Amino acid sequence: MRNVLTLLPDSFPQTHNWISNWAINLILIILLIAAIPTTACSSEENISFQTLETRLIKDKTTNFSAEQINRIYNNPGVFFDIKGVSSYFRHQEGKLNYDQFLSSKSIKKANGYMRAHHADLLKAEMDYGVDKEAITAIMLVETRFGAYVGNRPVISILSTMAVLEDKTIRDRFWNKIPTENRVTREEYEKKAIRKSKWAYKELIAFITYVEKEGMDPYTINGSYAGAMGLCQFMPSNIIILAEDGNKDGSVNLFHHEDAIASIANYLKHYGWKPGISREKAGKVVHHYNHSSYYVEIVLKIIDKLKA
Repeated sequence: MRNVLTLLPDSFPQTHNWISNWAINLILIILLIAAIPTTACSSEENISFQTLETRLIKDKTTNFSAEQINRIYNNPGVFFDIKGVSSYFRHQEGKLNYDQFLSSKSIKKANGYMRAHHADLLKAEMDYGVDKEAITAIMLVETRFGAYVGNRPVISILSTMAVLEDKTIRDRFWNKIPTENRVTREEYEKKAIRKSKWAYKELIAFITYVEKEGMDPYTINGSYAGAMGLCQFMPSNIIILAEDGNKDGSVNLFHHEDAIASIANYLKHYGWKPGISREKAGKVVHHYNHSSYYVEIVLKIIDKLKA
């Protein structure tokens, strides 16, 4: 076979040099781009969390290092969660039908749960003075014993909400919320500013928790509010009230033993005592969820389980 170079015109060496120089320059450009530090952002929306990262690093109350925060946010697992956070800013036409938890099917499932986790529930009742029926009732309503723990990445939900403190990002987010059932712009501004402050504190608690426990923050899903686990604790409550029920040296609210002990500790913290009256029990449960309908349903489930 003849050498293909012999078929090329005499001008090829000059062309060949030009192509070689162009290829070298292209490679250098790619290497330079790759060397530039990146920060987590939504590829679709191109919204960066850089200002949030800087705030977390400079916040003297957190003791987070730049290495910690950069490691967390230089990962595609953190993204601007428009779908999840939009739920905060849309009128909900219907409310959760709490009566479903009083059905014979639900009560039967609750009794089955009490049998399956009898030892852990009994231990929690003895250690914290909280009725096992109360623990079971809350677990039923919150997640149906783990069947519905939420599907939104907690780190993304809280980061997205926290960064809405930035007006520029807040303006862009407003335009991404589906217009159907959307609140007014004035309502949005007030709520976004208020919730961004709340989410920032919850974000600090979440990062503190996962770093302490050595957990992968990108795999923890929860509600659109950032509540997580079988018992749906917010991160700030995990830091203060969550318990290591199975005594394995860590707190994981996706484990039944830890969730059971944590609910018991939560209720005890807010005043639950053995023999508590129905009225006082209602006030304690109200701390778990401020809906009067929620409180009444939990109390009715307790009555059915005790019967």
